[in-house]
Amino acid sequence: MNVYIYSREDIVQLLKKGFPDNTAVISFSGQFSTEHMVDYYGKAKRLFRVKIPDIHYDELSDYDISYEDYFTEADELAEFIIMAQKDRLDIICQCEYGQSRSAGCAAAILEFFYKKGILVFASYKYCPNQMVFHKVYDALKNCKINN
Repeated sequence: MNVYIYSREDIVQLLKKGFPDNTAVISFSGQFSTEHMVDYYGKAKRLFRVKIPDIHYDELSDYDISYEDYFTEADELAEFIIMAQKDRLDIICQCEYGQSRSAGCAAAILEFFYKKGILVFASYKYCPNQMVFHKVYDALKNCKINN
């Protein structure tokens, strides 16, 4: 399973050029922003949309959100990821700029399956959202269909 990280702008270009077969997409958009959602209809084999703000742990109180209430879809996303892996699909993680939420998600997937999540954290291209990383990684570890 390959895991890719894309911004909204880059994924729109990929959709125009020719979207890869056998690909599952995890698309992050902002809960409190005007980010445009990408139309994957007829392109992605599977699609999971997540609407969460791109914030960090110390900003939770600014949004009146607790850590427990941030990204409540993580368990459902873990099942989506496990099934994509079992079905031998590649995964695209996409968010507005392709740097934070999608990078945190991709790092968690790479860490869980291949112990290589550090590669995303070490890259200057990305600034992985650590809450997304921990929520996805913990959900993957605790996923019922995985155990």
